[in-house]
Amino acid sequence: MAANPAELDDLERLAFRVSPAPQVITANRLMLDFNEAFQRLFGYRREELLGELILRLYPSRADYQAIGERCLSWLRQSRSYSDERFMQQRDGEVFWARADGYTLTPEEPFRLMVWHFERMERPMRATVNLTAREREISAHIVNGLTCKEIGRKLGISHRTVEVHRARLMKKLAAKNSAELVSKIIVLH
Repeated sequence: MAANPAELDDLERLAFRVSPAPQVITANRLMLDFNEAFQRLFGYRREELLGELILRLYPSRADYQAIGERCLSWLRQSRSYSDERFMQQRDGEVFWARADGYTLTPEEPFRLMVWHFERMERPMRATVNLTAREREISAHIVNGLTCKEIGRKLGISHRTVEVHRARLMKKLAAKNSAELVSKIIVLH
C-alpha cells in the first residue's frame, strides 16, 4: 500500500530528524532547521540555534568570513562545496570538522543550503611545514590549554611543549598568544 503525500512528508521529516549524519539547513547563513545529530555534535539545545547565524559555531569571525568567501566563490561554479575547518562547540571546545554543503538555489548560493558536518579526529592539514607534534599541540593551544596542561595530556614535559609552542610562534609569525590562536584557527 502506497503512502499518501502527507505520510511521505512525515516520514521525510522523521528521517531528517533522526539521521545519524549531523545536518543543518541554512538560509543566507541563518540556521533554519537541523537534526538531533547536529545538536549533539555542537552541544546546543534547539532553541539556542534556530534562526541564528551559523557564525555562532565558528571559533572566530575571521574564519567565518574567510570560509564564507571561499565557499561562495566555489558555489558560483558548482552546486556543492566541501572543506575541513575548525568549528566550536557550545562548551567552547574547538574541533576539526569536515563540512559538505549543497545549494538548492544556484543563482544565489547562500539563499538555501543543506550542510553536513563530521567531526574529524585528526589535527589540521597544515599549509606551513608543521611537524606532527606541532599540529597535535596546536589543537590543544586553540582550546586554551596551558603548556603544563598540554604536557600532562600528551604525557610529555611542559618544557617540551614550550619549545614546540615557540617554534609554532616563529613558523606562524605570531607576536603573542592571541595572534597564535588566530593563526592556527585560520590555517588550512
